[in-house]
Amino acid sequence: MSSVTGVYLPTMDPKARIEELREALHAHNHSYYVLASPTISDREFDALLEELANLESHHPEWADPNSPTCRVGGDLTDKFDKVAHKSPMLSLSNSYSVEEVSLWAQRVQDGLPDEKVEFAMELKYDGVAISLWYEGGVLVRALTRGDGSLGEDVRSNVATIPTVPLRLMPGSPEVLEIRGEIFFPWEGFNALNDSRAEAGEAEFANPRNTAAGTLKLQDSKEVARRPLDCMIYNVDAATMTGLGVLTHADAVKEAARWGFKVPGGRSLEVAGSIEEVMAFVDHWETARHDLPFAIDGIVIKVNRYDHQRRLGMTAKSPRWAIAYKFETERACTKLVDVEYQVGRTGAVTPVAKLQAVQLGGTTVKNASLHNADQIAKLGLRLGDMVFVEKGGEIIPKIVGVDTSASHEEGLFAPPALEFPSVCPECETPLVRAQDEAQHYCPNAVACPAQVRGRIIHFISRKAMNVEGLGKETVAQLVAAGLVRDAADLYDLRAEDLLPLERMAQKSVDNLLAGLVQSKTVPFERVLFGLGIRHVGETVAKQLARSLGHIGAFKSISVEELVALEEVGPVIADSVVAHFSDPNFERMVNRLVASGLQMEAVVQAPLGHALEGEVIVVSGVFSTMSRDEAKTSVVAHGGRLASSISSKTTLILAGENMGPAKLKKAQSLGIPIMDEASFVSRISGQE
Repeated sequence: MSSVTGVYLPTMDPKARIEELREALHAHNHSYYVLASPTISDREFDALLEELANLESHHPEWADPNSPTCRVGGDLTDKFDKVAHKSPMLSLSNSYSVEEVSLWAQRVQDGLPDEKVEFAMELKYDGVAISLWYEGGVLVRALTRGDGSLGEDVRSNVATIPTVPLRLMPGSPEVLEIRGEIFFPWEGFNALNDSRAEAGEAEFANPRNTAAGTLKLQDSKEVARRPLDCMIYNVDAATMTGLGVLTHADAVKEAARWGFKVPGGRSLEVAGSIEEVMAFVDHWETARHDLPFAIDGIVIKVNRYDHQRRLGMTAKSPRWAIAYKFETERACTKLVDVEYQVGRTGAVTPVAKLQAVQLGGTTVKNASLHNADQIAKLGLRLGDMVFVEKGGEIIPKIVGVDTSASHEEGLFAPPALEFPSVCPECETPLVRAQDEAQHYCPNAVACPAQVRGRIIHFISRKAMNVEGLGKETVAQLVAAGLVRDAADLYDLRAEDLLPLERMAQKSVDNLLAGLVQSKTVPFERVLFGLGIRHVGETVAKQLARSLGHIGAFKSISVEELVALEEVGPVIADSVVAHFSDPNFERMVNRLVASGLQMEAVVQAPLGHALEGEVIVVSGVFSTMSRDEAKTSVVAHGGRLASSISSKTTLILAGENMGPAKLKKAQSLGIPIMDEASFVSRISGQE
């Protein structure tokens, strides 16, 4: 067999073939995710993985929790075992100033008189610490920090992370404890938030908390859908010394040989002076903004293990390491107002309206207040001077009140803000589930905000893409009582529309023509447009392809849905609940009667000209829309990516491609193809 090409000669013995496939897939997985140097195409990898899964299903007696098939997640769990750490998993002492780091370095030198001290410097990943235990070269435990003495074993979830090896490379220690950080890269985090917004769910605040919450999910299949990453930052010193490895930096390099993802390039350096340490800090103070993941500082360690032993530990942290943490960017401004926005699912979200202020290079006018508990905790009043930070460097949020600059207590001080008890749109009493922080308006059928939100979602570009119909017109239609759900759109007539403000004959003709055209939109986009909670664009596509037609949704069970790819219990429960709702069922039946596409069309690939390519589409095209360009990429064997990374193999660039994207593509050496070359390639003329 050839592990480079992925071409294998069949063996008659199923057990031998299973072992053969597992070994090859582990190697390919390491090449793709850790080395960023794939040796076979995605299609070949998927074919081998499918063959292995089929063999394992027919031979459960040879099950292995470290099989590559376990990367997709497994059964639900209702608990995580608590396990004692082999050695305390302590936190580092933190510093926020150059002076404190210099004083620490001097204490280190004082503790090692007449010794030449080296410092290893690396990034402080903004994620979740994890301790990985291996026995016989296979992963047996993955412990969270916990209280430092006891951690929770989340191995079933960690096993889904591609950069965590389930089996180590030959030559690794028989028994190994190694520690690292699990984090959520920006691209995956932003994509997750986009899908949650599409499904009508609240967005996550920052990658760190999301990574921590993901590791505690009880459904490892859901964990597998979230592209977590892991970087190693510490190898057991006793193990390494026994192998003749004497420094931290060399130990990290050795870990890479065993199959782990480790920092490289300028992410890990060794310095001989405090001046070199601070040069490293200065570099990353700015360069951190260009990283594909979040860091919140720099970790500085004494490099030699014998020096670490001599310096020893305090009760809380090692004396031989310190974390220099970057200051979170913060601004102070006035709280002008608070708006309570009602989403299409009924969730009520408070949004602070601020006096405009510069923060992190952008002008901030709005900030998240999350929920009623946050407002009460801050004790906010209109006119307060508030501190605003960017949570996870993404979403502005209010973190405190400047009491020295806010109201004087007295007769004219405004009262503390109180979360409304009724919906700001329809005055229905709000509800709050016992285990949720969010308030909801339960008036799904008649609440104008929810009706508007659902219809705006239905006509959006990624759903029905109705030309001639925008948010303002939707608001008019709802206010006039002409539209209460998506099905009402297809009953509209010119005489209904002409009396509305700004609706001349041409506008009416365009709107009605757009509705007629939307009847050709494929089933997967219709399904997404229905606005089923938790069903984003990707899940809608998978459901449409798996079930085939709308009728299948009316009788399918939660258990049958969970068995489908991309579908977990939360999604399954939501789908079944929607299709059990008489109002939702009536709307769907009317949409069917209106002639919308309610059956999936399975098309054969048009060609393989882009086989193996990972393509980012950017800019404006003259002979096709951007969506048509993306469709052509997939139809000819390519795989779409939403943003440029080291995995991208090609950029399809139209006019007005953003300068930042162009610069990043050039820095990574990614080929850029124009529209004419793309058309030539897929038509076989290149």
